[in-house]
Amino acid sequence: MATLEKIRSKGLLLLIVVGLALVVFIVGDLVNSGSTYFQENSANVAVINGDKVKIRDYAEKMDQFNDVVKLQYGNNINDEMTEQIRQMVWESTVTEKVIGDECENIGMTVTKNELADMLVGNNISPMMMNNQMFFNENGQFDVNVVKQFITMLDSEEATQNIPYEQLRLYRNYWRYWEHAIKTNRLQEKYTNLLNAALVVNPLEAQYAYDNAKVSADAVYAMKNYFAIADSTINVSEAEIKALYNKKKEQFKQKQSADVKYIIVDIKPSAEDFAEVEKWINDLKNEFSTTEDIAAVVNSNSDIQYRGENLVKEQIDADFQEFAFTGKAGDVMGPIFVDNTYKMARIVENGIASVDSVNLSNMYLRRETAEATQALADSIMEAVKKGADFAELAKTHSLLQNAANGGEIGWVSEMELEKKIATPAFSTPAKGMFQVKEGNDINLFYVNELGQKTTKAKVAILARTVDATSRTHAELYNKMKQFIVDNNTIEKLDAEATNNGYVVMSAKNLDINATEINNVKKAREVVRWIFENKEGAISDIFEVEDKIIAVAVDKHNEEGYRSIESVRPQLLSELRKEEKGNILVSEMTGKTMDQLVAEGFRIDTVRNINFASTYAGSIGNEPSLFARIANAEVEKESAPIKGNTGAYIFKVINKEEAAKPYNEKEEMVMLETRENYMNPYLAIEALKEAANIEDMRYKYY
Repeated sequence: MATLEKIRSKGLLLLIVVGLALVVFIVGDLVNSGSTYFQENSANVAVINGDKVKIRDYAEKMDQFNDVVKLQYGNNINDEMTEQIRQMVWESTVTEKVIGDECENIGMTVTKNELADMLVGNNISPMMMNNQMFFNENGQFDVNVVKQFITMLDSEEATQNIPYEQLRLYRNYWRYWEHAIKTNRLQEKYTNLLNAALVVNPLEAQYAYDNAKVSADAVYAMKNYFAIADSTINVSEAEIKALYNKKKEQFKQKQSADVKYIIVDIKPSAEDFAEVEKWINDLKNEFSTTEDIAAVVNSNSDIQYRGENLVKEQIDADFQEFAFTGKAGDVMGPIFVDNTYKMARIVENGIASVDSVNLSNMYLRRETAEATQALADSIMEAVKKGADFAELAKTHSLLQNAANGGEIGWVSEMELEKKIATPAFSTPAKGMFQVKEGNDINLFYVNELGQKTTKAKVAILARTVDATSRTHAELYNKMKQFIVDNNTIEKLDAEATNNGYVVMSAKNLDINATEINNVKKAREVVRWIFENKEGAISDIFEVEDKIIAVAVDKHNEEGYRSIESVRPQLLSELRKEEKGNILVSEMTGKTMDQLVAEGFRIDTVRNINFASTYAGSIGNEPSLFARIANAEVEKESAPIKGNTGAYIFKVINKEEAAKPYNEKEEMVMLETRENYMNPYLAIEALKEAANIEDMRYKYY
């Protein structure tokens, strides 16, 4: 039977597998949902090619994604992971719709029998075969493990013995993989059809070979465009408008906003530091003399005392030497490190122990506590007489590692609960002990002991200095008053510096953004921005350890960016073009030696062919590289305008590939390359052509 522990133990690889599957997962039946508690127009999170995506269905799939991730991380899903899941759901929703429409038009589908064959049949999906959840004891994919998992999901035994929430996670996990594999297969069919229709011809193969067969080394002289001041280049309004119209399609934009904001870190004040310093010094005497060190530490410290025996590397780095050179009762500190005041007391040292133990366990439960204890006693007695603990675990344990004989593996004392660690590190190899869990019993077997070592028991009293409520209130009230007194964007700009603030800007902030520049977890702030008019100034938001106030400078509607908003880009391009003309004129008729004497930079670039676009010493200069590849050896070129400057070059060496042209090999190589790229390009083209109304900002 597959297990929660097994899933978590394989978290890293499973995360990779799940991450890949998320990309192709179908958010199913989004356009067929029934009535909702919302009004018809407000219940949609999106409209894709005329089909409505209901917020209820979207939220359900968000929950399902969360459940899958929980099996990797327990319940520790942070805000960053949540945002990633939201984006994955959105991308999956759009991909499903645009590909689904195309497949429906041509009658392409994945049948139930086909799906079953990929899950438990003779043609298992690679996605299943790479999922460690379904590996056997030998570390190999086993379809029988899959079948056992499916059977378990609806078995009476599972319903009785597995907590409801855990069983719900398992069921969502399986639904997820079914859907992901079905979607992946449909996408494969569609892209395979596209690839079959795109055939590489011999002319393409010959062209690709010719472009790469000759490589050249060249020496060049160049001057960067930065050498000419922008102020010396005159650009007319007519030129700006002409370039804007020429490149207008590049200036398409989604709905966005330009904002200004002030932000303050909530940091402790000098008074806050002084209070914590006084607090720890006042506690030093009690900390040094108390006979109940656990009570003193655990009622005062940020670091709890568990009474663990620790090796040197497991102790706070600032107290490692002290822990093993002092004697019991010695106290070090207080010291101040990384905004934390702390001191340490040696409780005991010179403790002979082992660094780790290799454990197995079985979790026992019967109708009564007495029956459970009787079973535990009989198992312990059987093992003492030679029975195999691992085999008994497979039969009796309720834990999901039972299939592996209850194996836990190597663990340190620090990794275990105190009630398990103490007996685990005092029990000899091949010994057993039991830990009561309510009416249940967790029976442990010590397979092997680790290396002998010396440990210490150290209590640490520590407190990190945080901003107090008083400091927080002072920062908040000061910013609040500043906003009240300066209630326009113009006033904010004018008075910020005088009040110790800096006004920052964020341009083209996406309506679905979760961050404002480097300000994380700012989704609530972004929603406020798009719910308010230009010129509006917000109240204060609290974002993690910061307070922030924003002003809506401008709303940018979906369409094309204005000529004013892209004017700096246009000016830069026009100036670069004119600078190129100036430098080419300056270089015309001169040799490379003459240019070098006039201060031009000289350098060498190597292994350039016609297909080259980038070289480390020179950057991105495809036009220059194409000319180098086709130039004659030892002949200086005419001046050339590049991306970053103007050039004259001379090819000093050329080499032709020794490998002769092989039409079949070249065609296979090109087909492989295109088959790899075409699916992505096709899907992106479908998305680009789709009519998508994104309304996520209303809900997230």
